[in-house]
Amino acid sequence: MERDVLFISHATPEDNEFAIWLASRLEMLGYKTWIDKNGLLGGEHFWLTIQNVIRDNTIKVLWVYSKNICDKDGNLKDGIYKEISYAESVAKDKTIKDFIIPLHIDSEAPYNAFIGANRLNHIPFDYSWAEGLKQLLKKLERDDVPKTDSEQISSFSEWYENNYISKCKIISNKHELFYTSWWQVDEIPNEFYIYKFSNAAQADAIRKINPDTPISLLSNILSTFNKNLCFEIERENEKFQVLPENIYSYSLSNILDGFESENFPSHNDVQNHFKRLLFIIITAILRKRGLWKYEMSNKQPAYFLPIYEKIKPIKFVYPYSNKEKRKAVIGTMTGVGYWHYALSFRPILSPFLGFSLKSHLIFTTDGFNTINDDKKAHAYRRKKGKRFFNEEWRDLLLAMLQNLKDPEHEIKIKVSDTFFKMKEWPETF
Repeated sequence: MERDVLFISHATPEDNEFAIWLASRLEMLGYKTWIDKNGLLGGEHFWLTIQNVIRDNTIKVLWVYSKNICDKDGNLKDGIYKEISYAESVAKDKTIKDFIIPLHIDSEAPYNAFIGANRLNHIPFDYSWAEGLKQLLKKLERDDVPKTDSEQISSFSEWYENNYISKCKIISNKHELFYTSWWQVDEIPNEFYIYKFSNAAQADAIRKINPDTPISLLSNILSTFNKNLCFEIERENEKFQVLPENIYSYSLSNILDGFESENFPSHNDVQNHFKRLLFIIITAILRKRGLWKYEMSNKQPAYFLPIYEKIKPIKFVYPYSNKEKRKAVIGTMTGVGYWHYALSFRPILSPFLGFSLKSHLIFTTDGFNTINDDKKAHAYRRKKGKRFFNEEWRDLLLAMLQNLKDPEHEIKIKVSDTFFKMKEWPETF
C-alpha cells in the first residue's frame, strides 16, 4: 500500500485553528491529509483508525509543536504522546527517514520540551505561517512526497464550514470592526505635473529654489502638484531662468485609469513618478510631525517617534464609537534602552489611492540613537513582539496616525495652492 498521507498531529482544541488552516492549504496544493475530525469536534479519538493510518498510509507525521502539547506538569499530553510514540515505532520498524516533522508554531515552546525533541528538525512557523509553509513544501518536495499534479478544491474546507463551524459556539449580535493596513488619501489635487529638464543639475537646482513645495526628483525629471514653480535662479547677483524642455500634465483619471502613449512619459512612467511623489509627500508630513527615519536591513525606511520629552500616551477615540483610549508608542526595555513603534509606507493606487502600512519595532539606547546591530535588534524584536497581539498592534497603529494630526486635527500638507490630506483612520470593514 502506497504511503501518501500527511498525518497532522496537534493539541485539541488549543491548536485547532492552525491544524485546520494547514490541512486545507495542503489539500488545495494536491496533498492527501489526515486529521482527526472527530477530535476537532470534541469527541473521542478513534485510536484504532489513527493507528492504522499512521502504520499503513502515512508518509509524514506533521506534528504541530506548541506550548499546548504538554500538560501543566510539563509532560506530553496523553493523545499527543500516543500518536508520536506510535509514529516513532513505525519509523524505526519501516526505516523511514524524517518521518516526524515538528512544525514549531509557538516561540514560547522550547525545542527540548521533552527528551529527544531537540533531535528532530523543526520547521519554524512561529514568525510567519506563510513562510513556515514555504519551508515545509520544500521539504515535502525534496523527500518526494506524492501529490496530484494540479491544485485541488479542499474537501476539508467544506467539512470545516458544514461541520466544525456549525458545532462551535457562535456569539450572536456582535459587530466587530476590521482594520486594514490600507490608509486612503482624503483630498488630493486633480492635476499632476511632470517637468523634464535638459539635465539632472538643472532639475535639482529648480527643486532647491522651491523648498515649500513637495517635489520628487529623479534624474532630470521633477514631479509635483504645483503648476507654478519658480524657475528663476540667482547667482553672483545675476538672475536668470532655467526652464524645462517639456511640461506634462495629467488628471487623476489619466493616472488611475490609464492612457496610450508611444513616447515618454508612458502610463507606467507617469504612475511611477506619481507614486514617488506620494512617498515624498508622506515623508514630509512625518518629518513635520517630528518623526525620525530608520533604515531597515532591507534598506527600506521606517519612521518612529523619538523621546523629545517624557514618554506620554497618545489619546484618541476609536472610530465610530465614543470609546477613549490612551496608548504609548514608546516604552522602556530593560537592558536595551527604549522600544519604539515604527511605520513604513508603500504608495498604492488600488484598491484605494493611498498607502499600504506595515508595523515595525525598533530600539534605541537613548530614545534617539538606534541599535544598528541587526542580530541584536532581531532578538529584541522577537522578545518584545511576542507579547503583542492583534489588538496591541491595532492600537499602536491608530495612536501613531492620530499623532500625525496638526493643530486643526487634520493630517495634511500644502502641495500647491491646495492641500494634500489623509484620512484620520486606516480603512475599516
